[in-house]
Amino acid sequence: MAEVRFRISISLDGYTAGPNQSAEQPLGEGGEDLHEWVTSLAAWREGHGREGGDDNPSTEAFEIQNRNIGAQVMGRNMFGPGPGPWPEDPPWNGWWGDDPPFHVPVFVVTHHEREPLELTDTTFHFVTDGVEAAIGRAKEAAGDRDVLLAGGANVAQQAIGAGLVDELHLSLVPILLGGGERLFDGVADSVKGFEQVRSIEAPGVTHLTYRRLG
Repeated sequence: MAEVRFRISISLDGYTAGPNQSAEQPLGEGGEDLHEWVTSLAAWREGHGREGGDDNPSTEAFEIQNRNIGAQVMGRNMFGPGPGPWPEDPPWNGWWGDDPPFHVPVFVVTHHEREPLELTDTTFHFVTDGVEAAIGRAKEAAGDRDVLLAGGANVAQQAIGAGLVDELHLSLVPILLGGGERLFDGVADSVKGFEQVRSIEAPGVTHLTYRRLG
């Protein structure tokens, strides 16, 4: 059966994006610094059509995080700026360009309907009846592989609070953002918690893996 895995980079003070998010700065002020560990990796750069890059212990973490993924779920803001209806002139086709790096079906949690968007081998499906429905559809699409919940914080809070996430992959970056979007705000008290099952230390980041209890 498909499991649901959540992956995100997080600051030392608990933020996944910095303050003042906008179309020009989708990760807010300082938020891009959370992802320097991955954008510098040769494994990541190869998947995005770029050359060069590093090979260090983060490579192992990156490969673990992306192993056996058959579908993805993401929030509206990870696909495109919001809120409000989707722009039509010109249409918004996502932050990810004409050849998105996902290569599996992606289910976008949104309040606004839209026809599926097919770009090369990635098709975005827009789900308006909540994160649970999006994860259910993603599991069907994934078959015997896993579902990756890719962010952002709001959709992750809903999924964790509903007990839908089996495994957390948190890449802890030692920076302080001081504000922005905090990961665990509003998570239901009924969540039993998680146990740590893996830790990988790498330059500028520590990769922590947790399994859901119960």
